[in-house]
Amino acid sequence: MSIETAGGAIERLSRVVPDFPTPGITFRDLTPVFADGPALRLVTDELVEPFAGQFDVIAGVEARGFVLAASAAYATGHGVVMIRKPGKLPRAVLSEDYDLEYGSATLQVHPDELPRGARVLLLDDVLATGGTLAASCSLIERAGWVVAGIGVVLELTELHGAERLSGRQVEALVAL
Repeated sequence: MSIETAGGAIERLSRVVPDFPTPGITFRDLTPVFADGPALRLVTDELVEPFAGQFDVIAGVEARGFVLAASAAYATGHGVVMIRKPGKLPRAVLSEDYDLEYGSATLQVHPDELPRGARVLLLDDVLATGGTLAASCSLIERAGWVVAGIGVVLELTELHGAERLSGRQVEALVAL
């Protein structure tokens, strides 16, 4: 009996979608990985393992990061903070604008969600250009929290997104 790794499950189950969300972009669809219970467990466990004992709460970036953050929070007994698109959070927010490889966007967080100095493990599905995760780190720090580390399922190395996160512990389960 072979034992599958998270990387093996990701390679086996993820799908490549050309020209999504815009022409010229190759989208890596991880929803089949999330739909497979054993694969989701492998991904969750391997995402948080490098950061064991180093975080107080887990933040997920809208929307696929929510799946990862909730799964990891449940598995580790920690809470979840949601980093959202504008207009989704009901109380006072901090906002951060950033560029994507196919446009620009804004993220928001409730700054009163956690006590100052809380150590936040940031999770998302893909590290591409690094804009989304850099903006998320900025929000976390502006709220008075500490980025304990960043975990992603896929890193698209040809886009050099990790360079925008220099000086931070970034762990990817699969680098393409």
